[in-house]
Amino acid sequence: MNRKHNSDSPVTEVYGSLTFTGEVLPQRLPRSVCDKLQQTMQRGLPLDADIADTVALAMKDWALEYGATHYCHWFQPLTGLTAEKHDAFLTPRLNGQAVAGFSGDELIRGEPDASSFPSGGIRDTYEARGYTAWDATSPAFILKSQPDSATLCIPTVFVSYTGEALDKKTPLLRSIRAVSDQAMRILRIFGSDEGVSQVMTTVGAEQEYFLVDEELWAMRPDLRICGRTLIGAAPPKGHQLDDHYFGTIPERVLAYMTEVERQLYELGIPIKTRHKEVAPGQYEIAPTYENANLATDHGMLIMHILAQTARRHGMVCLLHEKPFARVNGSGKHNNWALATDTGVNLLDPRDEVYTNMQFLVFLTSVIRAVDLHADLVRASIATAGNDHRLGGNEAPPAIISIFLGEKLTDILEQITAGKLKSSRKGGALDLGAHTLPQIPQHSGDRNRTSPFAFTGNKFEFRSVGAGASIAWPNTVLNTIVAESLDYMATQLERRVGKKPTKQKLESSVMSLLQEVVKEHKRVVFDGDNYSKKWEEEAERRGLPHLRSAAETLPLLKSKKAMSLFSTYQILSRRELTARADVYLETYNTLLNIEARTLVSMINKHVLPSAVRYQTDLAEAVTVTQAAGLDCPETADQLQNLISLIDDLRQSLRQIEKCASKHLSNLAREAKHIREELVPAMEQARDVADTLEAIIPADLWTLPTYAELLLGE
Repeated sequence: MNRKHNSDSPVTEVYGSLTFTGEVLPQRLPRSVCDKLQQTMQRGLPLDADIADTVALAMKDWALEYGATHYCHWFQPLTGLTAEKHDAFLTPRLNGQAVAGFSGDELIRGEPDASSFPSGGIRDTYEARGYTAWDATSPAFILKSQPDSATLCIPTVFVSYTGEALDKKTPLLRSIRAVSDQAMRILRIFGSDEGVSQVMTTVGAEQEYFLVDEELWAMRPDLRICGRTLIGAAPPKGHQLDDHYFGTIPERVLAYMTEVERQLYELGIPIKTRHKEVAPGQYEIAPTYENANLATDHGMLIMHILAQTARRHGMVCLLHEKPFARVNGSGKHNNWALATDTGVNLLDPRDEVYTNMQFLVFLTSVIRAVDLHADLVRASIATAGNDHRLGGNEAPPAIISIFLGEKLTDILEQITAGKLKSSRKGGALDLGAHTLPQIPQHSGDRNRTSPFAFTGNKFEFRSVGAGASIAWPNTVLNTIVAESLDYMATQLERRVGKKPTKQKLESSVMSLLQEVVKEHKRVVFDGDNYSKKWEEEAERRGLPHLRSAAETLPLLKSKKAMSLFSTYQILSRRELTARADVYLETYNTLLNIEARTLVSMINKHVLPSAVRYQTDLAEAVTVTQAAGLDCPETADQLQNLISLIDDLRQSLRQIEKCASKHLSNLAREAKHIREELVPAMEQARDVADTLEAIIPADLWTLPTYAELLLGE
């Protein structure tokens, strides 16, 4: 039976229909098996291997009914993308017939070649074996690529033959366990652990993206190869008038969004928001909150479906952090919180913050974590693409700080003074017309310039790049917060004793909060993060300002980082070293690809157009002067053009010189690329963009920014 929903079916009916979870489990599995699987999926208990065959059989029959012919272990290697190898359910028999088969062993374990993925030296061609292992906490799903093509995808981790993590999900799962273990200690101190078996990190990741016409995209080698434009003069109109944000969505784009959302709903991805973003051609889609592991998988699926569906509508979805210079880039705002499996948000301050000691312990733990490990927080979002975005008047700067708002900042000041008295409260806004309601006013404003902002009951990490997996940033956040919760719990356990009185508990908490706030409040900043004054103030406070990925990524090899990740069993020294090397090598490789692409575009497009225009101008000057007339303006244009062409050729030679220099040490090569190759590329771009602005349109062979961005 091939089960398909009608395109007119309500979304409440199709929601989650392509996931092996929810109502499907009790319908397909014996009760005892269903209970055991749900214990793993919902409470994080170890998977019972004895149920694998039963689950595999039920999963196969369910997938076949939806037209699936193959299954795959779906994992997230260090490429930053997803990976899958499809195997057919079809199993031939000796009698010439065939049956559909899928065993428990095939469900639980796969054996992809590990040497062909980035591994930082952990795997090599002569030691290629790797393993994928079923992650039952994220439900299997059916991915449709064509109307009649479907694949059963089983979320898995990916490790080497010797057990080292080769993916982004394994350390994420380890970090979720670590932060849960330490958070549970805090709950036990306050007696809040009754009925709670684990604390989960929850995430809602907003996704920004650009849409461009596919025909124009195909004519831009830089967009096709690099995902961003390497040259391009600014259009006369960008987002200067602020008229794009939340503007009316064009019908073509709305049809695309509707199809995207339908597919995401079928996969159980809780999409809630869609709107136009600040820049022309830029949009956003945002889900509600889920546990961090599931949110990570769903984030990868959102990017996949955004890209796949766009082509069916004659468009291309750009997920690069900075597809267009001088135009706002795209981020993936990572809304992070802690919640018990009974549904209590541990970062919800409630009304009377000053009496909510437990909340204040969790809040100050995060403050301490971000201050102590600001370098690692910065490293978690360090990429070549994000370097173009961070620090402009469009995204948070490379200085990591925390915004709390008036209410919580006031509480911190009271803690510093040693006495909690009251909480600031919001009032109501009278909008001045009898027909309009009074609306409640929050006790604090929002700060859109902060990289790590408290927004009511969660922290919004705004620095994550649009094309990145959220797995690594959340692994780092979980790990540093686990370390801080460990510190806070250890201190409180020592100070309050085994059977503390209420007064003893409160006094111990208060003294600890005061110590932590005094030591780490320097990381709290509620002002304008874009201002130059903040850079100066941050330097006075001693906050690190790591401007590029090249200077940030080597910090992953520091003794502090090695100790932190190994202590909480997130990554061993070898695993973390390998990860740092992979990220550095990716940075170096991407920028060398961009350099070669830029050289090719200049040689094949910009210089030929410029030389043709030079010929036209030279002929005009010659003809005019032969007629006995002066043409000083045209002659000046010609001279300026010749000078620009010469500048461009010199810039090309400098790029080629820098790109040909390769260093054996990855960190030194990254430094060389950042300090020498990138400036050379920027210089060549400046000249190319100047030429684009003066060369006639009929001689310019590349689609312009105006065509790419304003052709909605």
